[in-house]
Amino acid sequence: MRMTGRRESSNVDDRRGMSGGKKAGLGLAGIVVVVVIALFTGQDPTAMLSQMGAAETQQTEGRTEFTEEEQQLATFSKQVLAGTEDVWTAEFKKMGKTYRAPKMVLFTSSVQTGCGGATSAVGPFYCSADEALYIDLSFFVEMKSKLGADGDFAYAYVIAHEVGHHVQHLLGTLDEAHSQMRSMSQKESNRISVRIELQADFYAGVWAYHDNKMFNSIEDGDIQEAIHCAEVIGDDYLQKKAQGYDVPESFTHGRSAQREKWLRKGLTTGDISQGNTFALSDAEL
Repeated sequence: MRMTGRRESSNVDDRRGMSGGKKAGLGLAGIVVVVVIALFTGQDPTAMLSQMGAAETQQTEGRTEFTEEEQQLATFSKQVLAGTEDVWTAEFKKMGKTYRAPKMVLFTSSVQTGCGGATSAVGPFYCSADEALYIDLSFFVEMKSKLGADGDFAYAYVIAHEVGHHVQHLLGTLDEAHSQMRSMSQKESNRISVRIELQADFYAGVWAYHDNKMFNSIEDGDIQEAIHCAEVIGDDYLQKKAQGYDVPESFTHGRSAQREKWLRKGLTTGDISQGNTFALSDAEL
């Protein structure tokens, strides 16, 4: 993607290196214990508290310096998020609505969210409770090494997909779908989940279409990168890779062919009105 000179979003909470995404704090009881120990050992309690605070910060925040690759991925992610802000602000305006941009949280290993605690193992995700998307940038390295999905446009697709869930949330689609899923069997709930995810793929394509119109951002090979990424994160592909066979009733994101189809549709039409995956039968998806 052509990203040189593009702005970086300021809607970013960089928690990389923090343990669980936040500092724990000594608390009143902890401070009292430190003071008592200091008095019995003849040490300066103020100095002890200062030393423990510094140690705690080091433990919870971890490293604050990152490799060049990590910083490049962070910059790129912020630029992609800025691009989604520009595109969806314009698209919502066409619908007579106001776009409220999500926060992007960069974290390491684990994080606390409005939807509860999570680890990097779940991959990038969106939480509607705090309107934020969460990404451990090591996921992009895993994409390359374990799935063979590489390239900046493939990474952009992942971010744009999560922003797609935010668009669903703002339009009321996501909350309505989740409400329906709570009263369904697991099998029926999975069918709704597939429609949620395929629509988010479509919205990622819609974003790319308009981002390219605005910034001439798509280069030769970019679309192939995203399509390949969609293929290797399909439920059938991942299940066959893991266990040698797939179980369609357990699909929650859609088959590779479906994910590719809806991403392509968004990329070629740029028309948000053509992405109602909920109005289609399983065969039509």
